[in-house]
Amino acid sequence: MYLSLNSTLVAGRVPWPEFARLAATVGFPAVDVALDRAMAESLPATRKLFEQLGIKPGVVGFPVEFRKDDAAFRQSLARLDEAAQFSVAIGCPRMTTWLMPSSETPKLELRKIYKERFSAAADALARAHVRLGLEFISPLHLRKRFPYEFIWRMDEMLEFTRECGPNVGLLLDSWHWHHAGAKPSDIITAGKHNIVHVQINDAPDLPPEKILDNERLMPGEGVIDLIGFLQALKKIGYGDAVSPEVFGRGLKDIPAEEGARMGLASARAIMRKAGMF
Repeated sequence: MYLSLNSTLVAGRVPWPEFARLAATVGFPAVDVALDRAMAESLPATRKLFEQLGIKPGVVGFPVEFRKDDAAFRQSLARLDEAAQFSVAIGCPRMTTWLMPSSETPKLELRKIYKERFSAAADALARAHVRLGLEFISPLHLRKRFPYEFIWRMDEMLEFTRECGPNVGLLLDSWHWHHAGAKPSDIITAGKHNIVHVQINDAPDLPPEKILDNERLMPGEGVIDLIGFLQALKKIGYGDAVSPEVFGRGLKDIPAEEGARMGLASARAIMRKAGMF
């Protein structure tokens, strides 16, 4: 496992490619890639950037618009082959996205739509040997935002990903893992093949109705069992990127480099406690 700089640590204030340079300056071994900006810079420029900085790509975002109508989905799906080939060429055959845990659309209807769309995307990604990670979102206030609850538990999202294709798995975030009531044993049951990417952070000791998704803590500052979380990942042999994703925490009010350094130091400390190194 290796740490990758996530844009939340700098409150989204550092654009690509300066963001990659910041990751290297601070000491991150990897960086979450802003796919559109990197592709605009060109493949040769992006590969040269990673070579010069001595870091690697941690993960790229899924560039397909699956949340709107079918026309928007099909239009963006047509560009997925190019994005997948670019991702592989920079050494990052992993894409991720998240699914809102409530909707204006009834659950079974939305599940059918999403299954069709993610299955089509998975087929396109499989041609380039790219994996897709889907993130379940669990805080209560987001589950209640819209009339119909959608997938928000780890086991149910894992079942859904398996239906979408053999190259589809989980974006596993310790925040949502914790608030969904999952355990280290759920990670072990999922297995290495089903974990595409990992994010870590921590949570305050508050009841579910007081938890807000955009008010998180640095790893090690809260009540999430990050030791058990990380040790389970180690047990299954997960060896890809871990991105500290920390919304809030006053990060927008401090220099970007300071936020990045805080995220790296706190993540390293909890990984050391978990016996990662």
